[in-house]
Amino acid sequence: MRIIGGKLKGKQFNAPAKLPVRPTTDMAKEALFNILYNTYDFEHCNVLDLFSGTGSISIEFASRGIQHVTSVDKHPGCVHWLKTTAEKYDLNEIDAQKGDTFKFLTQDNNQYHIIFADPPYDLPNIPMIPVLVMQHNLLEDNGTLIVEHPPFLKLHTLPGFTEVRKYGNSSFSFFEKVSV
Repeated sequence: MRIIGGKLKGKQFNAPAKLPVRPTTDMAKEALFNILYNTYDFEHCNVLDLFSGTGSISIEFASRGIQHVTSVDKHPGCVHWLKTTAEKYDLNEIDAQKGDTFKFLTQDNNQYHIIFADPPYDLPNIPMIPVLVMQHNLLEDNGTLIVEHPPFLKLHTLPGFTEVRKYGNSSFSFFEKVSV
């Protein structure tokens, strides 16, 4: 994976091949960060990175000066790799946690400016992510939830949906805070 912006711009990270991940493509990541960078002042933002995998998105946020990013993944190898990488590059903004995303969403009491979820594409309960985020009031006012998913999955009927953008074999559905 390659970091595309900020203090680590151009840095290549080679995560262990045995990790069960499907990283967000550079093209999709660049498009996403162009949108977010023009919307938010990263120095004052808290981010939640769900299904963080190797931490590509978390590291990208930290490289760009985000205030804090909480990264959640259930695979211990992914969490260990992200923690080790964050320590190596002094990315103290990253708090990598091992946990089940759906359980985390029901127990977390924090609010975030940006929540990014990149679940496995074959996960049947992807539509529960926006529902749980809204039910548990996890977005700040004017916050954004972005769910990366396969293009055939339609999330437009879920609470807070605003738009979908397609980048190659990935789609990003955007949601804003609503009360449910």
